[in-house]
Amino acid sequence: MKFSKVFTLSMTTLLLLLLSSMLGGSFAQQPDVRIFNTVKTKLAEGKQVIGGTVSTPDPDIYCAMANSGYDYIWIEMQHSHLGYTDVARMIWACKDAPAIPFIRVPDATEGDIQKAVDIGALGIIVPMVDTAEKMERAVRFAKYPPIGRRSQGGGQYGALWGRDYRAAANDNIMIIAMIETEEGTAAADEIANVDGVDLVFVASSDLSSFSGRSQGDPVYENLVTRIKTETTNAGKYVGGPSGWMTTRDGYQFFQGPGTSSLIRTGVRVTLEESDPCRFLPSGTAPVQGEDPCP
Repeated sequence: MKFSKVFTLSMTTLLLLLLSSMLGGSFAQQPDVRIFNTVKTKLAEGKQVIGGTVSTPDPDIYCAMANSGYDYIWIEMQHSHLGYTDVARMIWACKDAPAIPFIRVPDATEGDIQKAVDIGALGIIVPMVDTAEKMERAVRFAKYPPIGRRSQGGGQYGALWGRDYRAAANDNIMIIAMIETEEGTAAADEIANVDGVDLVFVASSDLSSFSGRSQGDPVYENLVTRIKTETTNAGKYVGGPSGWMTTRDGYQFFQGPGTSSLIRTGVRVTLEESDPCRFLPSGTAPVQGEDPCP
């Protein structure tokens, strides 16, 4: 009797392993997937990440931002005239930069998201999210089967991220939902719990605009708290503006200033300092032809 039970168990195990091997199922040991999205790695380690915002098509400006120390670059396609050809050239110009390209797409359409991932974006930021259905569409369009319905086509993604891109893309591309309205706040639980959504971003300025309340107002703060609470309860990361980086706990993903703001800040700093050698090494002339710095 004992032998019969052992034999039956062994045959069952053998059949399960054989079936798993044939189907490539979960019983079979899967090879490790290469993670090249360093933003995803840093977040998993509990670190904060910040990205500078770029809305100009100049590759030199993009490269300056991508090599300046940011973790990622927030490429702004919702509120700019940037086209996908512009952005493809920008990303390619600094393909070895440490900052990872993230794109805020105009909307969660198949065409927008397909183009964004094809040109190499490893982060898709979806604006104006009021429903879980919108994020379900975003995940479906950004991910390859069996998770989504992203089709294989031309693009520079392989040249950017390696020959194993197709096998690794689903594990590297991050999907971010921006909640900007009271309707979105009310649906924060459903939005955050969509499979494939990695992070929910609290759009502070628009949340104020749509609610008619300012930061510090109890109504506004209740909206922010609800989004954060529902997101963390879902086990997802929470994002916000860079101004919240040191003032609010629990946030890991931040949108930094845009290029225009950074230029204004840089000009103010340089004009406030009368010493032209302040930031230059000894022996370097502030202006060609002038005496070098001591």
